[in-house]
Amino acid sequence: MALASLLLVSCTSEPVKPSPETSTMPESATQTTTTPNAPPSPTNARTPREYRRFAASHLYAKNSHRIFEGKLPPMLYAIGVLQVDINKQGAVMALHWMRAPKHAPEVMAEIERTVRQAAPYPAPAIMGRVTYTDTWLWDQSGKFQLDTLTEGQL
Repeated sequence: MALASLLLVSCTSEPVKPSPETSTMPESATQTTTTPNAPPSPTNARTPREYRRFAASHLYAKNSHRIFEGKLPPMLYAIGVLQVDINKQGAVMALHWMRAPKHAPEVMAEIERTVRQAAPYPAPAIMGRVTYTDTWLWDQSGKFQLDTLTEGQL
């Protein structure tokens, strides 16, 4: 049945768009999975602290629509401190919460998903592999800043 449908679709002159009922993935997920993820340039960072800036900039570039613009409000919804292990190819090997926002498990899950989806990270060429730590500052709107690149708080 599916083969017959494909043959019929290939014979039409106009592309056939799937109806909303047949689509199982949101449009944003489809765009994310179909776009190749070219590896970023290796870094010349010599310490985890130096590498953290490269990683934060990489995360901001991958999530520009989710970055809180300007100074954060005085009360944040969640603050988490996450340690990330990156191998020599820039892949995420492990995540370790040093201070987890346990009152907001949905934020913890979203941060972990965001970190993993941003891979590959810039390869730590000089160090070979790196474990870096950053603090996630999460607003109730769902937007965030990283402590490394924060614009501060009101």
